[in-house]
Amino acid sequence: MRQRLVGVLGGALLLSACATARGPDEAPTPAPAPPGPAQPGAPAAPANFSSLTGWAEADHAEAFAAYRATCGVAKAPAEAEICRRARAHTRLESPEARAFFEDNFRLETVPGEGVLTAYYAPEYTGRRAPDAEYSAPVRPKPANHAALSGRADRAAIEATPPTEVLAWMRPEELFFLQIQGSGVLTFPDGERVKVLFAAHNDLPFSGIANPMRDRGLLAANNTSGEAIRAWLAARRGPEADAIMRLNRRYVWFRLEPDDGLHPVGAAGIPLPPDHAIAVDLSQHRVGELFWIDAVAPILTGAFPTYRRLAMALDTGGAIKGQVRADLYLGSGPEAGVEAGRVRHTLRMIRLAPRVGPDPSR
Repeated sequence: MRQRLVGVLGGALLLSACATARGPDEAPTPAPAPPGPAQPGAPAAPANFSSLTGWAEADHAEAFAAYRATCGVAKAPAEAEICRRARAHTRLESPEARAFFEDNFRLETVPGEGVLTAYYAPEYTGRRAPDAEYSAPVRPKPANHAALSGRADRAAIEATPPTEVLAWMRPEELFFLQIQGSGVLTFPDGERVKVLFAAHNDLPFSGIANPMRDRGLLAANNTSGEAIRAWLAARRGPEADAIMRLNRRYVWFRLEPDDGLHPVGAAGIPLPPDHAIAVDLSQHRVGELFWIDAVAPILTGAFPTYRRLAMALDTGGAIKGQVRADLYLGSGPEAGVEAGRVRHTLRMIRLAPRVGPDPSR
């Protein structure tokens, strides 16, 4: 169910102070057991799947393929049994896939409203030596990381000459890479490498969209990722550096050969585009399945709605709260354009396993 005219981005980005670089150190301890019966005053779950707005129009075949590929990360016995049932099928067309979800799950409303943002795996060009344009060093995790952690901010780190450099990038693109947490670099000779999260400086992430709006640098409805990137690129140097340093968090990286796969999330498996979300793992469990219903965008050029099935397969330092999700939209420039425009009002409905025999038997 791809709602796309231009592509996918990846993180309503960041810049609206939503997405953040991800790394294994940011994954909290596993969440508590699933909630029990609804408490008095809790919103009622939808009567049935047919009452979900957008359910009938969803691409259930695509959602089933994503679920089947990733459901093994869910460890609860009932979830494992449904995963086994899914993997007994090679592929299901949309009507059969819809029936599979309806037969094996029941609906539980997650109380309240929150925010949907989006993120992506960026692809940038890099250089092996610096020049006037490619002046920002991609730094590996330093040997004195423990001494820097929680003490040195972005400005202090950037003011220190690097002892080792993995590659050189445009400063604003390195900034976006640090927010997304991983990506791909292409060098002039055609070599492609994955740039993966190694560590950060343990300072809070701060988005720069709101400060840029408040200072009159961008219009309130034009703080998308693409607008911010264009502003920074046009003012590359001290002016742009001062804005980027409002986000004190700094991320170090490591390089690996490009295997062509999507990035691995907190669940330890590649993320399926359009059907993977980062959630607060103190509120939800890895592998849970949700229907997300996101409307009322605030950024210019955004798609009006995002309604689809999505698995909780990732987390992030800025993803906090029970009704909060960051939708993975894929890789590349088009994904970046779309993700930078996602900031929608979100409702979440959990698909909880039904207890009972295999309906296919």
